[in-house]
Amino acid sequence: MKKSYIIAVLLIAAAQQVSAQSAFDAYTLSQTDLKGTARFMSMAGAFGALGGDLSVLNQNPGGIGIYRSSEIGLTFDWNIKNVTTGEGADQLKTRDRNFNFNNIGYIGSLRTNSDVMPNINWGFTYNKSAAFNRHYSGYISNIGTSMTNFVAGQTNSGAWTESDLGAVDGGYNPYQESYAPWMSILAYNSYLINPMGDGNNFAGLYKNGTNGYGEFEIQESGQINEYTISLGGNVYNTVYWGASLGITDVDYNMYSYYGESLNNAYVPYIDKNGNVNISDGKASWGMENQFRMSGTGVNFKLGVILKPINELRIGAAFHTPTFYSLKSEYIANTSFGFYPGNQNLVNQNIDGTAWTDEGYIGETYFDMQTPWKFIGSIAGVIGGRGIISLDYEHNMYPKMRVSYDGSEDMQVSNYIQQYYKSSDIIRIGAEFKVTPSWSLRAGYSYQTSPFTEDIKNDRLNVATAGTTLSYTLDDNIQYITAGTGYRYKAFYADFAFVHKNRSSEYYAFSPDMGSSSIMPPKSKIKDSNNEIVFTLGFKF
Repeated sequence: MKKSYIIAVLLIAAAQQVSAQSAFDAYTLSQTDLKGTARFMSMAGAFGALGGDLSVLNQNPGGIGIYRSSEIGLTFDWNIKNVTTGEGADQLKTRDRNFNFNNIGYIGSLRTNSDVMPNINWGFTYNKSAAFNRHYSGYISNIGTSMTNFVAGQTNSGAWTESDLGAVDGGYNPYQESYAPWMSILAYNSYLINPMGDGNNFAGLYKNGTNGYGEFEIQESGQINEYTISLGGNVYNTVYWGASLGITDVDYNMYSYYGESLNNAYVPYIDKNGNVNISDGKASWGMENQFRMSGTGVNFKLGVILKPINELRIGAAFHTPTFYSLKSEYIANTSFGFYPGNQNLVNQNIDGTAWTDEGYIGETYFDMQTPWKFIGSIAGVIGGRGIISLDYEHNMYPKMRVSYDGSEDMQVSNYIQQYYKSSDIIRIGAEFKVTPSWSLRAGYSYQTSPFTEDIKNDRLNVATAGTTLSYTLDDNIQYITAGTGYRYKAFYADFAFVHKNRSSEYYAFSPDMGSSSIMPPKSKIKDSNNEIVFTLGFKF
C-alpha cells in the first residue's frame, strides 16, 4: 500500500490548499446516537439525574453512586432504517435492516459500613455510541450547471497548468510530484476539464444551451464503540459522584458516487492528427469515491447527582473531548464517454476510466478532537411510583480540532468556525410503575442542527477533502420513544421502541461565491429509523 505524502483538496475562491481531512470528517466522528439499555432508550436517555442504569456510565457517571448492589446486563436491538430523497431530486427510497449487539455492562458494589460513604462502586460497560449506516441515492433533473465547471473554475483560480496536472504515464505522477489538487488532476486526466486556447485556462463540459441530469449515491457504514471504566460512590446518601474513563474505537466507511449525462455540451474528441479538440455533443461521466477513517480515542467524564429530598434529584456532568488518533484511506476513479454531434467525428469518440494515484490507496495519519459537552439534569419522583426526568445537553462543535504531528490545522479550524455552531439536546422521560413488577415508559428527545445559517443558506464556499466534493448538512433530530419493563426478584427484562427522524440536505459540490451561475445540484434527504431494543439483566 502506497502512502500519499502530498494530498491537496479542491480550492476555495482564494485558491488556497487545505489539508487531507475536512471539517466534515471532524463532525462525523463527533456524532452520538441514542444508544444504551432498553430502559435508558425508552425514556429517550433522560437519565442524567436518575442513575442506577448501566448506560449512565457513558452519560452522567455520578449515576453509578446510586447502586446498592451489583448488576450485569446485556442489550440487543433490531434496526430498520428508511431513507427518502426528494425535493430537488426524483424521489427514491432505500431500506436497510440489521441486528446489533448494543450494550453490555457490569457494576460491582462494595458496602463500607460507613455513614459518610456507605458504598464504593465500580463498573465496566461496552456501548455502541454511534452507528453510521445510511444509504441514499437520487436523480436530479435539469441541473443548471456541472461539477466539471466548478472544478475548472477552481483549477483556474489556482493557476494550475497542464504541466501540473499531466497524465500519469509512468514518468511523471502529478499526485505525488505536484501540489495540484487531486480533483483537478483526476478531472484533467478524465477529460472532464479541458484546456482552452493557451492551455493555461480550463473549461468544464457545461455551456449555454447545455441540459441534462445528475445522479448520486451515498452509502455510509461503520460504528463507534466505547469501552468505559467507572468509579463512584455516595456521601451521606445525598451526594452521588462518579468518574469514567472512555476508550473508543471507530471504523467509518463511505462510498459516494456522482455522475452527469449532458446534451449539447462541450465534449473533447481526437482529430486526425491525434490532437484533442472540443466540439458540441453528448457527455456521460461518473466518479466513485471510497473513503475510510479508523482509529482509537480516549475521553474522560465527571458527574454528580444531588438528592436534597427523596422526591428531587439534580444532576450535572462534564465530558472532555474524545482525543482520537486516526488513519484515513481514500481512492477515487472516473468513467467517461464523450460523443461529438458532428457525425464526421463519430470514430473519434473518447471514453475510458481513470484512477487517483495510479490506483494506489492513499493514506493520511492525523489526530482529531471532538466537542466538549455539558449535561444538566433534574428529575422528580412522584408518590414512589412515577418518575419525570429532564436533561439538557450542550455540545460545543466549534471546539472540534484536526491536527498533524501535534500541530493544529488552522485552516480546518477556521472552516469549523464558519460551518458549525453549538448544538443543544433536550430529553424528557417518564416512568410509571403499574405494579411492583411492571413499568411503562416514554420519552422524547430534540437535537438542534449544529450548522450555521451561512452554510445552510449557501453563503459560503465549502471546502471538502480530496476528490469527495459532496457533503450533507443535517437538520434537527427527533426521537420518540416508549417501552416497558419487568422485574422479578434479581431478574429484569426491558423492552423499548425508538423512532428517529432526521432531515438533511445533500450537496453535489460547493456553491461558488465567485460565480452566481454555479450553484450546486442538491436534494432533501429524510431518515426514518425504527429500533426495537431488548435488555436482560440481573442484580445481585
